Amino acid sequence: MVRFSLFLMLLASPALGQPLGDGHLNIIARSAAESARIAQVVAPTNDFSKPEHFEDKPAGAATVRARGNADAFSQLSGNMPFAREMDFKLGNALFRKSWVASPSSTLASDGLGPLYNARACQDCHLKDGRGHTPAGPDDKSVSMFLRLSIPATAASTEIEIEDWIATVDEPRYGGQLQDFATPGQTAEAQMKITYSDLPVTLADGSVITLRAPRYSLADLGYGPLHPDTMLSPRVAPQMIGLGLLEAIPAADILARSDPKDADGDGISGRPAIVPSAEFGVPMLGRFGYKGGAATVKDQSAAAFLGDMGLSSPLHPLPWGDCTDFQADCRNAPHGQEPDNRDGLEVDMQSLDLVTFYARNLAVPARRDIADPQVLRGKEVFYTLNCIACHTPKHVTNRLQNQPEQSFQLIWPYTDLLLHDMGEGLADNRPEGRATGREWKTPPLWGIGLTEQVSNHSEFLHDGRARSLLEAILWHGGEAQAARDGVIALDTQDRAALITFLESL
Repeated sequence: MVRFSLFLMLLASPALGQPLGDGHLNIIARSAAESARIAQVVAPTNDFSKPEHFEDKPAGAATVRARGNADAFSQLSGNMPFAREMDFKLGNALFRKSWVASPSSTLASDGLGPLYNARACQDCHLKDGRGHTPAGPDDKSVSMFLRLSIPATAASTEIEIEDWIATVDEPRYGGQLQDFATPGQTAEAQMKITYSDLPVTLADGSVITLRAPRYSLADLGYGPLHPDTMLSPRVAPQMIGLGLLEAIPAADILARSDPKDADGDGISGRPAIVPSAEFGVPMLGRFGYKGGAATVKDQSAAAFLGDMGLSSPLHPLPWGDCTDFQADCRNAPHGQEPDNRDGLEVDMQSLDLVTFYARNLAVPARRDIADPQVLRGKEVFYTLNCIACHTPKHVTNRLQNQPEQSFQLIWPYTDLLLHDMGEGLADNRPEGRATGREWKTPPLWGIGLTEQVSNHSEFLHDGRARSLLEAILWHGGEAQAARDGVIALDTQDRAALITFLESL
């Protein structure tokens, strides 16, 4: 039984003297004087006549040159010591590796499924960038899937975290819909998406047509869904800067939380608190669209499990997301070898290498930061109070064994908190502490390179927005005032705002 409250999270870890949200890192504590200097550095600017110091380097010393091709998100941290580059390259090879079904002569690469969404990490995060919606009914793209759950009864969950909304996996189909299966197995179902038009008229008279999605399942392979099933779509997010987000001090993130809107600004961000499979304790959730994973390793192991059906030290069962109703799946051959690689399909060394790779995918440098149009767009962004959630700057922890992430001034434009985004974006499916209307603020760094890397311009958790402007117009709830402010902008200022976002 896990019992936890936010108060307990603020207690120091006995081993490291750090909040539980980052106490697993080998941190050098800040002095009071250093904390005061950091507070000055990360304070929002009110001078939009010129770029801020170091604004061109959104990842600090880890920033890399912005390439002009699809490899812009596939570079290693710019400050990585040469001795660590081999680990990055090995992790990259594992990230790109295509897994096969068991039994197979390739013992180091078998164990796929039996039910799965992709054969390789790179299949979803193509070029380490953002996934996309299916282009049509025959598109077998694997960068989008559906999460499944039903409300839990008091006796069906052992997680007791403050404000936790208890759910359990859908009984027949598990926590994630797998639309592929290994030979001899039956895929679970196929996701179907239909769109309806939703026009929005801007102050200058122009009309933007949003597409409102509706999700359903076809070709159910294991019987009907539970009548209370909740569906929530997920498009694979971009991979850059994850290690830097992990290195932001938990205390800094918690300090921005205002669940009761005590300051009356209409913004009431809340931290996601989730059980960490890596450490066995509740921690601050930083990754996933609703903050469902605490660490990069948690996120990586969960993807091996749900997306590819591969066991790892964090999730050792060999059948992935197969349920009790899927007996053939559970009894199918698997890739676990008792005398090989820890006996698991993804051993600890492989998981560590993939984690290192994901932690060190570099953020490209900003472009055109001194352009007057970009500076005007930045001023509009700040004036509309978009920074209330998209916090521009953070300074990461001093880390003794992670030089790439240690003590960097970074510009991710996120507070890593949960916010009510309104009914339009609601998936009506709780996840942990996040309600069906809440989403974690996504980082904006690299967003202007999406089309270059991913060959599309689809945004939000389900790719419904086909442009940055559409993504803004879907904002509601706590972001309603900012969204209405964008609608009211004149044509020039709206164009400047988009130009600023494209420079990130």
